[in-house]
Amino acid sequence: MSRHHSHAFEATCSDCGTTKTAESPNELIECYRRHSRHTSHELVWTRADVAFELPAADDLERIVGELETHYEEGVPIGIVAAAMNDRGATIGETLESIREVRLTGALYEPRDDHVAVV
Repeated sequence: MSRHHSHAFEATCSDCGTTKTAESPNELIECYRRHSRHTSHELVWTRADVAFELPAADDLERIVGELETHYEEGVPIGIVAAAMNDRGATIGETLESIREVRLTGALYEPRDDHVAVV
């Protein structure tokens, strides 16, 4: 999913065709939250320019664990959502999965909108 464009991150709504771009992955999470709140639509990642390969693991905890090697103080949930997009999960589905796994105690949020493995 990594290519060079003017904005590092991009997501699209397949229902209304809206495309959102951002310089940080969590900016797109905020765009998703606003868009979903007003339209009940989902966004899917169309671009995530990162300096490393996104993990190929299927398990959310494993994905977060592998991504932690690239971040201090937790992985931006936008990056987790981009990795999960490669597995067919929308941003909303990923946020719900993160919430569910956090409730089991396997993930925690060291700061807002960043997650880490316990």
